[in-house]
Amino acid sequence: NLFIASLLRVGLLLFWSLEVMAKTGKILFPVTAVTDLQATEWDTLVIVLNSLENLPESFGTMKAALTAVKNVDKAFSSKVSLVPFDGKTLIVSPTGPLNRDQDDVRRCSDAAEAGVKRGLSAGAKRLCLVAAPDLKVFAEYQVVTLLATLSALYVPLEVRELSTKDGKRCTKVESLFFWCEKQEDGDEIVSRACVIENGRIVARDIGGGDPEWMAAPKAAEYISTTFDSSVVTVKVCSGQDKFEEKFPLLAAVNRCAQRVPRHEGRVVKLHYKGEGEVKQILYFVGKGITYDTGGADIKTGGNMAGMHRDKCGAATVAGLFKILEAVKPRDIEVVGWLALVRNSVGSDCYVSDEVIVSRAGVRVRVVNTDAEGRMVMADLLCKAKESALKPENYKLCPHIITIATLTGHVIRAYGPNYTAVMDNGPARKTSFAQSLQKAGDIMGDPFEISYIRREDYDIVAPPSEYEDVLQSNTKPSSETPRGHQFPAAFHLIASGLDKHGNDSCTPLAYSHLDIAGSGGSHPKIPTGAPIPALVHHFIESRCSRV
Repeated sequence: NLFIASLLRVGLLLFWSLEVMAKTGKILFPVTAVTDLQATEWDTLVIVLNSLENLPESFGTMKAALTAVKNVDKAFSSKVSLVPFDGKTLIVSPTGPLNRDQDDVRRCSDAAEAGVKRGLSAGAKRLCLVAAPDLKVFAEYQVVTLLATLSALYVPLEVRELSTKDGKRCTKVESLFFWCEKQEDGDEIVSRACVIENGRIVARDIGGGDPEWMAAPKAAEYISTTFDSSVVTVKVCSGQDKFEEKFPLLAAVNRCAQRVPRHEGRVVKLHYKGEGEVKQILYFVGKGITYDTGGADIKTGGNMAGMHRDKCGAATVAGLFKILEAVKPRDIEVVGWLALVRNSVGSDCYVSDEVIVSRAGVRVRVVNTDAEGRMVMADLLCKAKESALKPENYKLCPHIITIATLTGHVIRAYGPNYTAVMDNGPARKTSFAQSLQKAGDIMGDPFEISYIRREDYDIVAPPSEYEDVLQSNTKPSSETPRGHQFPAAFHLIASGLDKHGNDSCTPLAYSHLDIAGSGGSHPKIPTGAPIPALVHHFIESRCSRV
């Protein structure tokens, strides 16, 4: 009986550990750097290359076998090829041209994703990735290629949890190997990529979770579990009374949802402080609309489908803190606020024409309830401003950043794969947008730069003496000229940050990132953008390597 009880106890502990791992955002299979393919127990080798001729001679008989296939297949250099080899599988995924004006490192990531998916469809379980040396025209080709592979191997949170409960495996592969010519280089690349991917897993788990699986209370619980016993501290604020006192604009959006306990909003604060003397403090505010019905201005014509993805801004912030937890960069302090709110429709929902006084004391006229994202972020942005202006923080070069799937207009302007970044005057003086765009180009996480102009302020200017600012206009952003820029002007005014521009004696740098395109469209897996670029810009610059 004691033996049986011990077995049951071990079984329960194993199940519990698997269930916790499935929930808390972490790569669930080993990722190992290798230099000797013959001594590695892989069943499928994915080779990402530009030209077979440039594959190292150490590949010997493999290269000969692939050359034989190339000689009889004209599509070999342009299509993914599967070649049986010595009882195993070789997958060759060509990048195509790398030297044209329009080519960038995403040629490598696209090829890696295509090759891995072909390998999975062929039944791969022990996958080995080769990023051929002829891709080194791009500085970070190995990390970018490995990140694309890890992205293709991601399993959604819901699937992981259901698989664990059913006793099934919750990974697509048993193991992943990464080939590199030098072991120390391979170890470093694997370490960097895995740290970034763990952050992206957190972002995908939150951003991709369905409206019930990742409703605000559950999202807050997931975040608290993720950072349990961590250098990152978590504080959760809830309750409509508290919201109305502290965050009145957010409270308006939460007013309808708070009547359903499982949909009640949450404000989550994350905090990290590195060792040593802090030289810069960063503030991130993430939009976390767990589901967007549009509110009283309800979404119609099928446009509500996919609106559980409207929390990818908050998800990105949480993912970034997962990386801070792992890397522990020195000399930096980072504060994040996540606005986790459902924009519900019902008898108590907020409506157009309401005038609500923001935390900053600004009278906001509601024009369109489907512009809820800027509402839930504005008061948290004000909170960040208040903290940044404290003397002990102001001397640390504070920079405030909002991240949101905010507008359809950004997709119309730049397409589905780009983050738009726009700076206020003080941030523009530091060329922040240009620096972040450069980091994105290096990491295959591209940005386009937009500007906050006087016309953006004109769109939200008060038409009467009742209000200080208009929350929106009556048209969808995609039908509005400057539809993704003018919400940043609203943020500046509603939060009081407009009083801290270049003409102020206390200027504050502020930047807004619209990830409606880059975050990934439903029903595809969320991308985790712009985490790689943010890591490269803010964290890798403070470390020799992640």
